[in-house]
Amino acid sequence: MLPVASACLAKISRLFDLDCQPAQVAVALGRLGEARPGLRLPGSVDTFEQGVRAILGQLVSVAMAARLTAKVARRYGETLPDAPDYVCFPGPETLALADPLALKALGMPRRRAEALIHLAQATLVGKLALTAPTDIEQSVKHLQTFPGIGRWTANYFALRGWQAKDIFLPDDYLIKQRFAGMTAAQIRQYAERWKPWRSYALLHIWYTHGWQPSMDSEIAGIQ
Repeated sequence: MLPVASACLAKISRLFDLDCQPAQVAVALGRLGEARPGLRLPGSVDTFEQGVRAILGQLVSVAMAARLTAKVARRYGETLPDAPDYVCFPGPETLALADPLALKALGMPRRRAEALIHLAQATLVGKLALTAPTDIEQSVKHLQTFPGIGRWTANYFALRGWQAKDIFLPDDYLIKQRFAGMTAAQIRQYAERWKPWRSYALLHIWYTHGWQPSMDSEIAGIQ
């Protein structure tokens, strides 16, 4: 294990957000974070896999996204010799060569299948950052130049794949429910109060059933 120990520890740290400073986050979030103090960002150990999951999560329920991901893993992944019930998630070198019609047959639109293949190809040539870039905002814009990746997908990938600390998703279905009656611009403005920890605010809002924002005059004037 020694040759890979440092890499494994770094992945574990990203997966569980071990570098988080809960006290600093709590100050920024105020009452929003009181119900779940110390809540951390769920990361990932494989950035490319998280990109695949972000694409498969477009416009479907969490349960459906999980089923699609499992189908992709079973179709293209490799089983472990000593644990045949477990499957290694397919890497970009495998999905880059996938047939879009074969992916479509798993239950996704062809455009989404083509987006997965392009993501894999981009990863192989270094166009997808596998570690958190210095300029998250510009990198999110770059992701949106990929076929089949819009604003929600790019930001969700940044949240989970890069574990970006200051991401908010005004276009997310559940967020729009929580901010009922508000425009995307109003939601973005409202979330400014939680900078630079908007990702944590996003999680708290997701997990807090019945949470509602307080509309103030500053927000009301934004269309």
